[in-house]
Amino acid sequence: MAETVIALAGNPNSGKTTLFNAFTGSHQHVGNYPGVTVEKKEGYYSHNSRQYKIVDLPGTYSMTAYSMEELVARDYLVNEKPALVINIVDAANLERNLYLSVQFMEMGVPILIALNMIDVAKNRGIMIDTQALSDIMGLPVVPTIARRGEGREDLSRVVERMIDKQSQTVPLNISYGSDVDQALDEMEKLITVANFLTDLYPPRWTALKYLESDEQIITIGRQTDSELSRNLEDKRRRLTHHLENTMDLHPEEVIADHRYGFIRSLLVKNVVTIEKDQDRLFLSDRIDKVLTNRFAGPLIMAAVLFGLYHITFTYSEYPVQWLNSFFGWLSSLVDVFVPDGLVKSMIVSGVIDGVGGVLGFVPLIMFMFFGISFLEDSGYMARVAYMLDRVFRIFGLHGTSVMAFIVSGGIAGGCAVPGIMATRTLRSPKERLATILTVPFMNCGAKLPVFALLTAAFFSNNQAMVMFIITIGAWVGALLVAKLLRSTVIRGEPTPFVMELPPYRLPTFKGLCIHTWERTWQYIKKAGTVILGISIILWALMTFPNLPQSETGQFESQRKTLQIEAPEATGNPGLQEQLALIDAAEAESALRYSFAGRIGTRLEYISQWAGFDWRTNIALVGGFAAKEVVVSTLGTAYSLGEVAPEKSGSLADQLAAAPGWRPLTAVALIIFTMFYAPCSVSVVCIAKEAGSWKWGAFSMIFNTSLAFCLSVIVYQIGTMVGL
Repeated sequence: MAETVIALAGNPNSGKTTLFNAFTGSHQHVGNYPGVTVEKKEGYYSHNSRQYKIVDLPGTYSMTAYSMEELVARDYLVNEKPALVINIVDAANLERNLYLSVQFMEMGVPILIALNMIDVAKNRGIMIDTQALSDIMGLPVVPTIARRGEGREDLSRVVERMIDKQSQTVPLNISYGSDVDQALDEMEKLITVANFLTDLYPPRWTALKYLESDEQIITIGRQTDSELSRNLEDKRRRLTHHLENTMDLHPEEVIADHRYGFIRSLLVKNVVTIEKDQDRLFLSDRIDKVLTNRFAGPLIMAAVLFGLYHITFTYSEYPVQWLNSFFGWLSSLVDVFVPDGLVKSMIVSGVIDGVGGVLGFVPLIMFMFFGISFLEDSGYMARVAYMLDRVFRIFGLHGTSVMAFIVSGGIAGGCAVPGIMATRTLRSPKERLATILTVPFMNCGAKLPVFALLTAAFFSNNQAMVMFIITIGAWVGALLVAKLLRSTVIRGEPTPFVMELPPYRLPTFKGLCIHTWERTWQYIKKAGTVILGISIILWALMTFPNLPQSETGQFESQRKTLQIEAPEATGNPGLQEQLALIDAAEAESALRYSFAGRIGTRLEYISQWAGFDWRTNIALVGGFAAKEVVVSTLGTAYSLGEVAPEKSGSLADQLAAAPGWRPLTAVALIIFTMFYAPCSVSVVCIAKEAGSWKWGAFSMIFNTSLAFCLSVIVYQIGTMVGL
């Protein structure tokens, strides 16, 4: 038997995704709709031995394509024609949520209303007669509490009954006043006679879209029948002119007013009863009096976010150590059972160290996403965006952009990849693009080891303060760059910040786990697989070509000479130290002779202006692949044979003692690492989310140029003043 397809639709924060998770559990997968960056969720559930495919449509307020989410949801309903649409309606905000339901009914879509969060409505003194609402709307209404799983079985039974019934749905006709109705009647006749888009939409609905200036429908109409489309557009212009002169309104405003009037006329017919004073401050309102206070709100927000990252780093410490120990054990296992040679070197240095460096962050990423999911599902993240909107708008961004900044490492330890993907919630393409291009400036978890290394080497007495300054610098730099981009290459008017502040809720553990795993798996899949290939490439660049036989022969000759002069000195520390120095010199020569070494040496003519030597250049080139590579590559470049392990010290000690390194050099490298090109995975994600590889290339070129200029300025000025 063919599977039955059901769509879930509803306003944002109506509990739609929670209901989707309750239905599908782990039997779901996430992707993107073809050709766009809007997330697509699909899953399966069974009822009475029947299989159902359920599609979670993007959250929308309307079926007029003002945003990509609304366009995707509408196109899915029109093109895929699911057997049924379950419309999730927030019972505590019934009038606003039914606006979307009415539009479904006007489209002639078969729908079932899941009246969700009825417990919240009751707590607010709102009593809803679901049977009366069902009778007056002419469609089934099922009360649910999605976060507790209540009403799911009732919903499943009604779905099965409606699928079996398969009755023809008649589009709803609403009166929009004499002026609009007359225009609609005229346009509907023209559309019906010409069969204009009637295979896709009901004639009256098409006429409504023309009056609402729906760009997609008008574009399709022009391509289908340009003459008729011009005729319909002329009628819209005439009606617009008439309404402006008589009522100072546009057709879409009149249509919206009458839709809400229709909804209110339904609700006053003994459907909704108010048992308490709705003007009182509900619990969410009382909490918001404190959490969004002009003065206390930002301080509480900083404390909450700091607490989030403190918990993340504290509780992920041991799992990270266990995972790193596992990769260390795996390396030692290969060291024992695989003979020395290129294959062993590639497996250990290219595969295990490369992929392990990325996957070692998985526990940290998982804890971070669990905390962020809690803040999101509880409703607090909407308040964070609300409070920061005023600041972000100064720099040409949107209040919603803050989520992408936080996910990318707004305080510490995030990842640019999910941060870039988080920009999907922004409706303005230009504000979304500006956010995509600036979130990589945040201090992601891959940059933290670099900062920690340099602060330990040169600022050991003030590490906390230096890390705090680095964090503030990342935010200020990202906002200033956003202002620059919005004033030049991404010009455009800012969009108004309209965000519903949902009531505070206690998230379910199951929902948090599902959200956490979805995001963590995306990190593993997008980062781990790409890094594997890049790590092998970097290993090859630092290994080949091998030193010529003439040079290796010279080093071997030096070893033999030492051993001939002191054959009895086996175990002699002095002889061993001299042999180690020869090994170190050979390792340095081999590294210089490799492709990576040649690149680093040639770049030194330019990078010396910022204080970077050839070894640092190799590490930074590796950082284009993944910022985690910077520390490991520096370790390889500076561990030129262990003269005496007890004397060589840590990498931080080696950098502090290395010629050419000083605190000013470390500051220049910190600035460069903070701002230069995103890692390869982030660049791929930027190109995918922005819709063009040119923006991925732009981020690499622009970010690196900016980082180098800032580093040179800081280093040269610091040198001039004697730092």
